[in-house]
Amino acid sequence: MELLRIMIIFLVFGGLLGVILVKVYSALNINTTYGWLGGISILVLLFILYRNKLQFSGWYNGKGREKLSKRASYLLFMISIFLLILPLLLNIVLY
Repeated sequence: MELLRIMIIFLVFGGLLGVILVKVYSALNINTTYGWLGGISILVLLFILYRNKLQFSGWYNGKGREKLSKRASYLLFMISIFLLILPLLLNIVLY
């Protein structure tokens, strides 16, 4: 059941955030060739959210239920922000 819940969370929230990201990139006239970097960024953000908050409200109560360390969360968050901005930077440099 928990795996189904994870898939639904990632598909629904990831899909909604992906649509919003495409609209933002389009509004900023960013070439969507590198839009997949934003998709990876969304997945990383959802992973952080799941590991630090959502896994504790699910059905699974077994081993391995622990939060990411603050350092790991911060590092992943910074990587995600960089991946969100990278298509903009590549658009400026390459086009």
